Amino acid sequence: MSDLFQPYAPDPSEPKKRRFRPVPFRMVAPNLITLLALCLGLTAIRVAYEGRLEYAVIAIVAAAVLDGVDGRVARLLKGTSRFGAELDSLADFLNFGVAPGLVLHSFILKDVKAGGWVVAMIFAIAAALRLARFNVALDDPHQPEWKKDFFVGMPAPAGAGTALLPIYLHFLGVPVTSAAPMALFYVLAIALMMVSTVPTFSGKTWGKRIPRDWVLPLFVLTVAAFGLLVSFPFEAMACLSLVYLCTIPLSVARYRALQRGAAAPPLQAAQEAEAGIESPAASATENRPDSQ
Repeated sequence: MSDLFQPYAPDPSEPKKRRFRPVPFRMVAPNLITLLALCLGLTAIRVAYEGRLEYAVIAIVAAAVLDGVDGRVARLLKGTSRFGAELDSLADFLNFGVAPGLVLHSFILKDVKAGGWVVAMIFAIAAALRLARFNVALDDPHQPEWKKDFFVGMPAPAGAGTALLPIYLHFLGVPVTSAAPMALFYVLAIALMMVSTVPTFSGKTWGKRIPRDWVLPLFVLTVAAFGLLVSFPFEAMACLSLVYLCTIPLSVARYRALQRGAAAPPLQAAQEAEAGIESPAASATENRPDSQ
């Protein structure tokens, strides 16, 4: 019986238990923001089917704002990780694919019977495919630098925001409920834009360096935009959606201009080679002593 009260002595032959190192808070903070956005997306689905569409729209818009913040916070704190990237993609699928599709179905797509549910599913699946393609494109080491200014297709947050345009118009007094088939085709068009190869402005490389003369005007414009969004949320969101849709032809034109500019030097060199014209770079190389 006395052996029962002896202190435990670990066997030296037993393997030592693995001790996990503490995780820095800078690695956790971006994931917490992503989880808050995920909670907003789930809440949007719940309040939409309770008939509180206003809160559902606000929740999705707030999730989009947090989605734009978490990545920048991760880069600022140097807290990027593979886990955070995967969590962000899963949250984006729910917040900007599943949640908008179900919110739109509860509002107007249900009036088109089975067709409305099919379009809601297509919208959610299109968001998943678009996010999967985006994750694969990140691993492309041969992507030209100028292509970083463009997305391939409409990004998921922008697709969710523009797809909710019928709800914005509804709160502005536009009788959209009587035009359910038009809303169905509109949501379907946004879903197809997300999986298309149409280039759209990304804005990720904008604003890294701001001219000194633009600092104070930028502060004023930011405060004005925030005030308009708070005071007139649905008017502001409707205008932003329409302006964004109008920028798509401009982004296509800009993309094609840059593409032609990137392809022009090789084409010009090939034409000069066919004509027997020696380029300055080639002649300089041949005149160097160490040229072979």
